Amino acid sequence: MRILVPLAAVIGLALIAWGGVAIHLNFFFGVVVPYAAALVFIVGFIARVVNWGKSPVPFKIPTTCGQQKSMDWVPHSKFDNPYTPGQVVVRMFLEVLFFRSLFRNLKGELRSGPSLVYGPTKWLWLSGILFHWSFFLIFIRHARLFVQPVPAFIHQLDIVDGMFQICAPPIYITDLLILLGVTALFLRRVVIPQVRYISLANDYFPLFLILGIVLTGMTMRYVERVDIVSVKALAQGLASFHPVVPKGIGAIFYVHLFLVCTLAVYFPFSKLMHMGGVFLSPTRNMPNNNRAVRHINPWNPKVKLHTYEEWEAEFRDKLIEAGIPLDKE
Repeated sequence: MRILVPLAAVIGLALIAWGGVAIHLNFFFGVVVPYAAALVFIVGFIARVVNWGKSPVPFKIPTTCGQQKSMDWVPHSKFDNPYTPGQVVVRMFLEVLFFRSLFRNLKGELRSGPSLVYGPTKWLWLSGILFHWSFFLIFIRHARLFVQPVPAFIHQLDIVDGMFQICAPPIYITDLLILLGVTALFLRRVVIPQVRYISLANDYFPLFLILGIVLTGMTMRYVERVDIVSVKALAQGLASFHPVVPKGIGAIFYVHLFLVCTLAVYFPFSKLMHMGGVFLSPTRNMPNNNRAVRHINPWNPKVKLHTYEEWEAEFRDKLIEAGIPLDKE
């Protein structure tokens, strides 16, 4: 049920858009839904980030996996155990763009003996890289629908992405890679018993939703072509806040657009917000310099201090009577 329910939900969303276009609700699905989804995404994203930013960090808890800065003659793992803000920036750069911690990830397996054996899981890192980078490049490539003239770098990206012209239209490399990446991430949750046990419906739903977006997008390009001129007119109308809904775009486009809007609405309230949360994670964005810089707990209330000298002065007579030595005679 954890798999079938989210799958049925995505299929149901696609049917809603298909049926809506059949009864001529093109303006609703082409204008109202995208504007509403953009508003929810922006407000929800900002609200989550602001809420995280307001959260106090009582402890310095950077996740480390290398030698901390110590004596000058002890080699220091600068990017696994950053000591300065600059080293933290490099660590974050490698983490966000290349998933460095996931590349270093290991899996544990209990074998006969018994003995615990650790092994690499580079395939998980590769699946994540394929998915995220392909998604990002496809997003950038779609910017050509909203601007005129199209920037030169988007033209170059389009040429490189479609360099394997084995048919007409050319097959985009990122289309194949994102399909491969999403499929691998889904199979990981199904095939591996430990991951399947902890996977919930809200883990499968975004995978099916993104898979639906990918498949409908590929269908429009390679199977049932849509009028790209009309699509660009709709996109530019939305971007300029002068929306128009050209006729004859095709129902498959509105299904694709509705699934994209659903992803935008779902995004700020889901685990997908790790895109913004990674920058605010104290396990990643803090230097491990506890020995050099004192970390002040922001939760500590301001209290009136009572020093030992004040305590000794307050109970001096009793301390002398009890024969306890004093610092100040």
